[in-house]
Amino acid sequence: MLQRSDIQSLFFLGIGGIGMSALARYFHARGYRVYGYDRTPSPLTEQLEKEGLSIFFEDDPARIDKIDISPLRTLVVRTPAVPEDSKVYTFLREQGYDIRKRSEVLGIVTEKLKALCVAGTHGKTTTSTILAHLLYQSEIGTNAFLGGVSNNYGTNLLLRDSSYVVVEADEYDRSFHHLKPYMSVITSVDPDHLDIYGTPEAYREAFSQYTSLITGALVVKKDLPFELRLKKGAKCYTYAVGDDEADFYADNIRVKDAKIYFDFHTPTETLSDLRLGVPVWVNIENSVAAMAVAWLNGVSSHELRSGLSSFSGVARRFNVHVHSARVAYIDDYAHHPQELLASVESIRRLFPDRYSLVVFQPHLYTRTRDFIDEFAHVLSRADEVVLLPIYPARELPIPGVTSEALLEKLTSPRKSLVEKPELVETVVKRIKETDRPVAVMTLGAGDIDRLVPAMKKALAAIK
Repeated sequence: MLQRSDIQSLFFLGIGGIGMSALARYFHARGYRVYGYDRTPSPLTEQLEKEGLSIFFEDDPARIDKIDISPLRTLVVRTPAVPEDSKVYTFLREQGYDIRKRSEVLGIVTEKLKALCVAGTHGKTTTSTILAHLLYQSEIGTNAFLGGVSNNYGTNLLLRDSSYVVVEADEYDRSFHHLKPYMSVITSVDPDHLDIYGTPEAYREAFSQYTSLITGALVVKKDLPFELRLKKGAKCYTYAVGDDEADFYADNIRVKDAKIYFDFHTPTETLSDLRLGVPVWVNIENSVAAMAVAWLNGVSSHELRSGLSSFSGVARRFNVHVHSARVAYIDDYAHHPQELLASVESIRRLFPDRYSLVVFQPHLYTRTRDFIDEFAHVLSRADEVVLLPIYPARELPIPGVTSEALLEKLTSPRKSLVEKPELVETVVKRIKETDRPVAVMTLGAGDIDRLVPAMKKALAAIK
């Protein structure tokens, strides 16, 4: 399980992160004592505490003395989201604790299983969660470390007596280079994390290097602009939507009663009239990728059909919270221009006659700086845009990089910038001022999700 047999406890630096929490849950389920630190409490850390994990939220090394850990018998797992100058992190380093990156530990945990990894700039979490669900509800089964909370299972960790494990392969900080993929999906290679990679070319090069780790098969979106470096003997399949030259593809797509149906083609058979459990347009493509890997590993046609229709989505991935004649309200994690485009286009397809009001919280100063024109272009497709201030996460401000600068570039008929405490009231006021039915969407990877319960309550009350 771990390379060091003397480990009795683990301490997670940044335990509230979605990937960190899955690992923490895994070791807790295996009988280890699990502790953690995070900057602020969240619904996820509250759930971890209910499950028996010990967590503190003060960046104070004195808290380490109050828990039962020692350098000799404790492994510290860290995420790059915790800054180098954190007092707790500094203390653990100075005391000689064995500190490993999350990706390294995940690689160790999964190396003896057939790892089905999902990589790509966009769609990793949804695609890996669909794949995990298809396998988990089949006779084959799987374990899974997911980058989001599955609505079907209420967790980001699935454990089962199976030789398979589904893993979200995160490219941030080159984390996915620690994995040993048996099979992998690559959904996209649109440049991101340029604070790490520097250039689009270096970003794509990291994916090329990742493909050299795959031992079984790669399922890659057709025509992605990067070089494949597969091992000898590893197979390559392409997938697409509406392109019959791909090995796996969907066509005959239709919407009926706000539900999406399509036909799925494999190299040897066609599954007709599949119903997408979560009717989001981009999920057609995600589902094709997930079903391709599941099909290659023996999931039956019947299991694919039932699994796809019963898939209920991922927390904060196009979750429809209100759907009335007056208001539809959707929340989504999208934080890259291409992800925003998929989300905005989805509400236009599903609610073509509604006034679209998009709320966006930019995530990271560097990402806003690098893609400000792309963000402005995509957001301007909405009838109205409400911006929140940039969520900094691990970063310090960059002069001139602000939500005000993004606001100036928007060409939507109506646009505004508000603080978080004003958001719900602002949105309610705008809906009441609009004669048309409204589709509201909140987007972002920061802490905008903390406002979802209040937004949902307020919008559900509008008649």
